[in-house]
Amino acid sequence: MKSFMMGLARVMAFLGGVVLTLLILLTCVSIVGRLLNGFFHGPLMQSLAPGFARWMIDIGVGPVNGDFELVESGVAFAIFAFLPLCQITAGHASVDIFTNRFPARLNRFMRMITEIVFAAVLILIAWKLYDGMTSKMRYGETTFLLQFPIWWAYAASLIGAVVSAIVGSYVAGARIYEFLTGRIIIWDGVETDQ
Repeated sequence: MKSFMMGLARVMAFLGGVVLTLLILLTCVSIVGRLLNGFFHGPLMQSLAPGFARWMIDIGVGPVNGDFELVESGVAFAIFAFLPLCQITAGHASVDIFTNRFPARLNRFMRMITEIVFAAVLILIAWKLYDGMTSKMRYGETTFLLQFPIWWAYAASLIGAVVSAIVGSYVAGARIYEFLTGRIIIWDGVETDQ
C-alpha cells in the first residue's frame, strides 16, 4: 500500500512540476513580449523603423493575453499536486525545538494527532473545492479575458485535493498504527522503502 501511495504522490508531483514549468515559460514569454511591445511602440523604433515596428505589433508581439488567468489556475493545481508527496514524506515545516526532548511515545502520539487533523483538513478542502466547482458550473462563470469556465481550474485543483486527502488519510492511518505498535512505517523525509 505504501508503494502505491508513494507512486500516486510522485505522479501528482510530476504533473505539478510539468504545469509549473509551463507556467514559468508562459510568464517568461509574456514578459519578453511585453518588453518587445514597449520597445516597438517606443520613440527609437518609431523613428528608425516604423514599418518594421508596426509589422511586429500587428503580428501580435506583446504579452500573452490572459497570462495571469492561466498562471492563477495553474498554480492552484500545482500546489495541490505537490501536497501528497509533501504529506507522505513528512516534508511539511515543523519546529522540533521542544519535541526533540519529549519521549518517543509522546512524539508518536503528537504525530498521530497532527496527521489525523491534517487528513481531516485535506478532506474538508476537497469537499469545499467540489462545492465551489459545482457552484461555478451551475452559474457558468468564466474568466475575464480568456472566457474559459472557472470550474475548469476548480476541477484541476480538485484532482490534486482528492489525491491529497487519500494520501493524507493513508498517512494518518499509518501514524495510528505506528503509535499503537511502536513500529515506523513512514520515515520522515524519505521517499524510498526502508
